[in-house]
Amino acid sequence: MRDVTDLFADIQNDTLPAVAYVKPDGALDGHPASSKFDLFEPFVQNIVGLVQANPAAWNDTAIFVTVDEGRGCYDSGFIQPVDFFGTGPRIPMIAVSRFSRGGHVSDVCNEHSSFVKFVERNWELHTTLTGRSRDNLPNPRQDNDGELDDYVPRNMPAIGDLFDLVDFGRAIDRGRQ
Repeated sequence: MRDVTDLFADIQNDTLPAVAYVKPDGALDGHPASSKFDLFEPFVQNIVGLVQANPAAWNDTAIFVTVDEGRGCYDSGFIQPVDFFGTGPRIPMIAVSRFSRGGHVSDVCNEHSSFVKFVERNWELHTTLTGRSRDNLPNPRQDNDGELDDYVPRNMPAIGDLFDLVDFGRAIDRGRQ
């Protein structure tokens, strides 16, 4: 755990670690009980802007932006029975990267441990990072046969790894996002 100003310095000095999680403090986190989303948005925009302004950082960075829970909103979406609590309500997520598939809306069932699965797959780790998380569940199969709900994995429980949001064989210029 480090201060967010350390993240800003790492971005500007090309010293970002391979993986960084950013959690804003309570006043900026956009959580409906303690903050406002219009405070969270500029916080995220600042981080994205700093990364895009540094060509070395922008060249190989993927930023996944999400919020906690359902922002206080009711969600009637499918919840997988992975444990007592299930996967929880759907939450919005945005992928910002020159490798982003841009404009793609994912039907894959992801949740917070999807970030861990992304790290494991991207860095080709041969073991899971932790046995306590849900990151050892398979990637969802969501064959669209036209008759079943696209949001319900065929091989439940299954949690995605966010790779459907990026295409590392494709890179876009900052000006074409």
